[in-house]
Amino acid sequence: MTRDMTNGSPMKLILGFSIPLFFGFLFQQFYSLVDTLIVGRFLGKENLAAVGATGSINFLIIGFCMGICSGFAIPVSHKFGAKDPKGMRRVVANCIWLAVAFAAVMTVLTTILCRPILVLMKTPSNILEASYNYIWVIFLGIPVTFLYNMTSGVIRAMGDSRTPVIFLLMSSFLNIGLDLFFIINLHWGVQGAAWATVISQGVSGVCCLLFMIKKFEILRIRRDEWAPDKHLMGTLCGMGVPMGLQYSITAIGSVILQSATNTLGSDAVAAVTAAGRISGFLACPFDALGSTMATYGGQNVGAGRLDRISRGLRSCVILGAGYSVIALLVSIFLGGPLATLFLDVSEKAIIGNVKFFLVMNTVFYFSLALVNIVRFLIQGMGFPAFAILAGVFEMVARAVAGFVLVPLFGFTGVTLGSPIAWILADAFLIPAYFHVRKTLQKRLPADAQAVS
Repeated sequence: MTRDMTNGSPMKLILGFSIPLFFGFLFQQFYSLVDTLIVGRFLGKENLAAVGATGSINFLIIGFCMGICSGFAIPVSHKFGAKDPKGMRRVVANCIWLAVAFAAVMTVLTTILCRPILVLMKTPSNILEASYNYIWVIFLGIPVTFLYNMTSGVIRAMGDSRTPVIFLLMSSFLNIGLDLFFIINLHWGVQGAAWATVISQGVSGVCCLLFMIKKFEILRIRRDEWAPDKHLMGTLCGMGVPMGLQYSITAIGSVILQSATNTLGSDAVAAVTAAGRISGFLACPFDALGSTMATYGGQNVGAGRLDRISRGLRSCVILGAGYSVIALLVSIFLGGPLATLFLDVSEKAIIGNVKFFLVMNTVFYFSLALVNIVRFLIQGMGFPAFAILAGVFEMVARAVAGFVLVPLFGFTGVTLGSPIAWILADAFLIPAYFHVRKTLQKRLPADAQAVS
């Protein structure tokens, strides 16, 4: 069930590991896509805008949860690569203690503060209540977000990228059914879409947990291994918190940009919402390549195989460049038709803005590919603090777009926010990778310092 990424062709390993992950991210997008599609079709464009207006704060909080879980999984991959099963089980046990604590605190804080934050973001008054109803339920489901991302992260750290996808696929279909039932039959509105998301993700998390317990004997934690270890918890927080902050710092820029978009009216918010959901699908391969490189880098650092890391990076960049061209062509020729999945064909101005947004973003998709590949590789190599600094660059770029470009250029300024953020992040991450590599060459034995 596990996969050793420290031996064999890097290209084959990366492809074999990333393809299941790609489908996993694809199905994960179903949670937001189906919510948006059904809300737009059955509840109208104002409710579509209401869901979209929560996107940046959703990313701010849920992204922090996902980042923490990804960081916690890195020491697991290190122990797996080093062939240290007892040490790995102790890491997993302490991950569980920390995940429970973080989930409890974050659920309480976010459910209390979400309305004031929406008001602070200048959410249009005609969609404020619906936005609150949606995001409050999403935040109430933070514990299941931790459950799925923690369990799936541990499974992936051991080289199994397929199993979480299978359970996510099952829950995606459940999400579709619950969306239709809650919105059409029970008339729960946007809150029904949120409950469908939370319940479905909870099912996938429980399935991953049961699978780990039953199938991975190496992960059956013994009584003495459950003891909380302050030093180990400190190491885990040193990995997880910076990765969580990276998402959150990046999201602060998105919140500023979303606030600026809100001033353009609900039609602009609806266009960004639909374009964002389509972009989420188009960016899935980059997410998969990034997560693959986190595991690949973690295992090879744990095994002392620095010679394989640069080879893996080259292979991954080639894959990212090829897909960037495909995504651009999809946006140019199918951007308009894809927008009609969310909007009535009579909304021609909004549909035109959706296509414009998609084209402006996919033109710069190779920059996004590099952000994901290099950032996650650096994290997997054990240097998560660099992710925070890259997130600062992205935050600054989106803040500039929100404060300067949107007032000057309107909707065009909105479309420029992310491309500028990706370019600035790359300007930092690429030199940072070479610095990290040089640092590890000094730490590891001489036989691990061969550069291919």
